[in-house]
Amino acid sequence: MSKSKIFKSCAEAVADIFDEASVMVGGFGSFGGLPINLIVALAEQGARDLTLIANMGGVGFELSHRIKPGGYQDAGILFENGQVKKFIGSVPALGGMPPTSPLERLHREGKLEVETVPQGTLAERIRCAAGGLGGFYTPVGVGTVVAEGKESRVIDGREYLLERPLRADFALIKAHKADRLGNLVYRQTARCFNPVMATAAAVTIVEVDGVVPVGKLDPEAVVTPHIYVHRIVEVPR
Repeated sequence: MSKSKIFKSCAEAVADIFDEASVMVGGFGSFGGLPINLIVALAEQGARDLTLIANMGGVGFELSHRIKPGGYQDAGILFENGQVKKFIGSVPALGGMPPTSPLERLHREGKLEVETVPQGTLAERIRCAAGGLGGFYTPVGVGTVVAEGKESRVIDGREYLLERPLRADFALIKAHKADRLGNLVYRQTARCFNPVMATAAAVTIVEVDGVVPVGKLDPEAVVTPHIYVHRIVEVPR
């Protein structure tokens, strides 16, 4: 009989994330669609020198009060803890919203490496990893700092940059419901980066609002097939 993918707690699900691991974090940026409980569990677990891959590096608890009354935790807690050595993503800063986020502060102090990736390019790099592709050519970033150190090629008279696939050791994602096999359905904007990241990690860990028996999900609503999901934690809303 196959081993159950259901874990009792987020702490148990992230317990083996190791130092220097690469970790994808789903969601668009703020609290919507963000695997907040898995992020906090990783912060408490303490793995260090991580490479964090996310659309946004989080704002941190202090700044989050300006976005949602009462505040919330996000990936910023990992930067506050000094657990991240490199960030790869689209939105490392908030355009001068004071106070600065933990990510911004560490980068300015020279304690954090940041690789800024255009949002569509970030999604496509992850998709390439999931599909086993060697990369893709895009005109986005030509003539800017994004092009530094990258191979370029002229195709039909237009210059393109070669972008390479982006994969991770672990992906922390958020879905609405899962069945016990790990088939996932999402709610609203949680479909942004969560589904694609689920396909590009060696180990995909998902927190869900509820777990249902196999056969209870509408097959037409399933976005992430169970083959991509390794661990499931139920965290009721």
